[in-house]
Amino acid sequence: MLTLDKVYHASYVLKDVIRQTDLIYAPKINSECEVYLKTENLQITGSFKVRGAYYKISQLSDDEKARGVIACSAGNHAQGVALAAAKNGIKSLICLPDGAPISKVEATKGYGADVCLVEGVYDDAYNKAIELRDEKGYTFIHPFDDENVIAGQGTIGLEILEQLADVDAIVVPVGGGGLISGVAFAVKHLNPSVKVYGVQASGAPSMAVSLEKGEIQCLDSVSTIADGIKVKEPGEHTFECCREYVDEIVTVTDDEISSAILALIEQHKLISEGAGAVSVAAVMFGKVPVKGKKVVCLVSGGNIDVTILSRVIKRGLLKSGRSDSINIELMDKPGQLRDVSRIIADLGGNVVAIHHERASENSDIIGCYLRIVLETRNFEHKIAIRKALADAGFSIVE
Repeated sequence: MLTLDKVYHASYVLKDVIRQTDLIYAPKINSECEVYLKTENLQITGSFKVRGAYYKISQLSDDEKARGVIACSAGNHAQGVALAAAKNGIKSLICLPDGAPISKVEATKGYGADVCLVEGVYDDAYNKAIELRDEKGYTFIHPFDDENVIAGQGTIGLEILEQLADVDAIVVPVGGGGLISGVAFAVKHLNPSVKVYGVQASGAPSMAVSLEKGEIQCLDSVSTIADGIKVKEPGEHTFECCREYVDEIVTVTDDEISSAILALIEQHKLISEGAGAVSVAAVMFGKVPVKGKKVVCLVSGGNIDVTILSRVIKRGLLKSGRSDSINIELMDKPGQLRDVSRIIADLGGNVVAIHHERASENSDIIGCYLRIVLETRNFEHKIAIRKALADAGFSIVE
């Protein structure tokens, strides 16, 4: 059974293995509440997952260790298992979905694990791992639906209460539910008045849908940039924990996640992966009722692929009003580009790209199109530039 004693035992086992991550004050995330960031993105392996993986492996019998361990993961659990197995002198095999970021695949190999790439998403990797477990006799380390794994993740709840004793609410990313189950279990047993909110990507709301329906649901498909929480079906243990201890689960869009990643980079110099930033997105965009409260956003991981990061930053700039793309229909005569440029410059916009096209089949025979990409301060700035262009007689094509 999952008990508070087990969470404390996990904390004891992990004290010389993991890092007690900092709690950072983040005043710009939401001006209506007092926000703190629990920086598990700065944990060893770059994610909270090492806590549950290491504690689970530490509790295996000698026979279970001798058979070697197998796990399935979207990437972060893989690294936690690989590291824990290596520290305990155990062979490990990790099944990863073939769409997992290259950085996570290579990091898993770097910790000493063998990797099996499986076509599909996390749930397909899970099925392959179970198949290999049955075939080869490996000991399976579940990424979330295991009481020792949940106890390991629950140590974060203990740390938060030590670091901010008067916390009002904790906002936690949710995929399969292991992290929020551990945090909510520990926190609610020690201080039942603290609210615990879960956040899922709107493209992978498996736990939210399951709780709404009152029973575990398996989604037909999932799609989100937050690969760490892209899970079709929650676990049995985690579903019951969430039903009993979690106050509410909300969802955020990929655009909102991108904006949160950008805010963490600019405001706090922190790199978060999509799954890690969903808690911040929920508070930024008012998805959870934390006005006037002391709230901790759990930033669960920082293992984002750099190729994805560049695209996410671009989306985040667009979503937060920091970038704009304007299409203008012009008469093809001297001075038009100069006049457009002067208006943008006078209002403080910064042009970063420009494309001039003549003779479109939909334009006037002496007309042309001008496409401008520019950096802006916020949505109000975008609106002001567009209005100034329109007031000067330029036709903006949406």
